[in-house]
Amino acid sequence: MADADIKLDEAAPRDFPALRALIAARVPTLPRRLAQVATYALDHPDEIAFGTAASVAQDSGVQPSTLVRFSQALGYQGFTDLQDVFRARLRDRVPSYEERLKQLREHGGASTSGLLLQGFADAAERSVADLRVKLDPAVLDRAVDILAGADTIYLVGLRRSFPITSYMAYAMGKLNVRSVLVDGVAGLGAEQINFISPRDAVLAISFTPYASETVSLAHAARARQAKLVSITDSIFSPIASIADAWLEIVEADFEGFRSMAATMALAMTLTVAVAGRRGEK
Repeated sequence: MADADIKLDEAAPRDFPALRALIAARVPTLPRRLAQVATYALDHPDEIAFGTAASVAQDSGVQPSTLVRFSQALGYQGFTDLQDVFRARLRDRVPSYEERLKQLREHGGASTSGLLLQGFADAAERSVADLRVKLDPAVLDRAVDILAGADTIYLVGLRRSFPITSYMAYAMGKLNVRSVLVDGVAGLGAEQINFISPRDAVLAISFTPYASETVSLAHAARARQAKLVSITDSIFSPIASIADAWLEIVEADFEGFRSMAATMALAMTLTVAVAGRRGEK
């Protein structure tokens, strides 16, 4: 079938299960290059959601223009329109802890400590390996420069991210780097950053589903003209677009439980690098 024969006017699914079913049904009838993209999309939905047109095209072995044609073949206006459905899947897919335990039991791993360790260790290894490949050293250096140049570093990471900022506050204290751990105890997060100034910087950490207080505090800090470094999982994160430098981490998971290994490795890197940079000055 020639590309010109593809229908561009059919209704495009707005939920991921319907889109996945449509792609699976269309694969046998698509031209070779479009079928190649379809197969990649079914096998790597997270990469479609988080990647750029250039990165997805490279990983799937096609030209960026092929992604546009593939999207239009499914009824979308373009690749970005198609991506929105993949991103919605990530927002909607976070299971409850009860569901995660149920999934573990169904796979026979909930009561077997050895299997749990193997699963979590594998997820940690994948996360760290992905961090090594994807993290831009230039962005990391910029983040270190911002934090090292601040009078005070405010560490903001609530809920799942709190163990990371807690560690950083401990380590920065040992390394004589002035920091404030914003823990939000008694709902006093806003008061804890009340004295932040343009001479200070905030390190904000949040992942899907984003902690609303972390997002609010990051915006409040920006309103006071403080510098902002964000660690998050997507350019579409609410703390990515407002950051002076943002570092991307997508942690692997085991049965719905996400690793924190890559985030902790990055936190340790930032902490020691900031202390070293300040020592040089």
